[in-house]
Amino acid sequence: MHALFDSPGLRRVRLGEYPLWDEALALLHRDLAVTLPEQGPLQLLAQPSYEAGEPEYVYVALANGEWHGGHLYPKAAEDLAHALAIVADAAQDTVAERLGQAWPLCVEHNLGMHAREVEGQLSWWCAGERPRLGPAHVRAAVGALDTC
Repeated sequence: MHALFDSPGLRRVRLGEYPLWDEALALLHRDLAVTLPEQGPLQLLAQPSYEAGEPEYVYVALANGEWHGGHLYPKAAEDLAHALAIVADAAQDTVAERLGQAWPLCVEHNLGMHAREVEGQLSWWCAGERPRLGPAHVRAAVGALDTC
């Protein structure tokens, strides 16, 4: 568990420093606003590396500055789809651990969903069974929970 002021050198990442992560976070904000409207938007926080010459550590945090889980690797995001998968995973870790709940939940099954690539698009996938349709289903594309 970490909070905004736990670590020396921790700072909010400015818009534009990591453009792919900014885009990914914007899509996740749409889903967060629909599913957890009482929470403010997620944010990126950065902390200097402990190793000289290494890139800083970047975390996905709640609006209050708390985060949980590993850091994002600055050179890991090759494109928006890849960045979205990385940031969605980190956001889920932070929300689950800091708020004590799975996120996002499938409204049909009340189960936590996971981001999974389906037909070339990162989507929220639910493991819940649907009568006559079989197990598991896609709820919506990541960033589009407001459309279902």
